[in-house]
Amino acid sequence: TGAEMSGFVGRRGSFEVEINGLLVFSRLQAGGFPYTDDVLAAVQNAADGKPVEKITRSHSACVII
Repeated sequence: TGAEMSGFVGRRGSFEVEINGLLVFSRLQAGGFPYTDDVLAAVQNAADGKPVEKITRSHSACVII
């Protein structure tokens, strides 16, 4: 079991998170950026073989770690 992640340049103004081919977050839909803890929890769930749910919380600032 594992989680596949990758990064690439997308549409202007977009920021999307896909885990194992499943779109779990879209800035265009949510109106902001995901919280880092929510993304990490979703990746951990995928790595553990658990269901991955859409991330619904967002905020306006972009923080890249």
